[in-house]
Amino acid sequence: MIDWIPVVFVIFKLGMFSTCMFFAIKWHYDQGKKGGNPRAVLRAGGKVAAIFMLALLLLGLLTFGLMRMLGLDLMFP
Repeated sequence: MIDWIPVVFVIFKLGMFSTCMFFAIKWHYDQGKKGGNPRAVLRAGGKVAAIFMLALLLLGLLTFGLMRMLGLDLMFP
């Protein structure tokens, strides 16, 4: 039998993060339209997204390197 509590909490968490991220991006985009260059706002957002993805990739590689160094099994059953 499946335990529904983690499923409900994960779906709620993803929904909340998605909603908050949408409104955060919309607010920053609207602030950029007020007085600045919208292309600069989009360019800055792209840079932040690229830096985040690189940091995520680096963290994943460091995690797998540490797991391998400690001798943890990385194979699927």
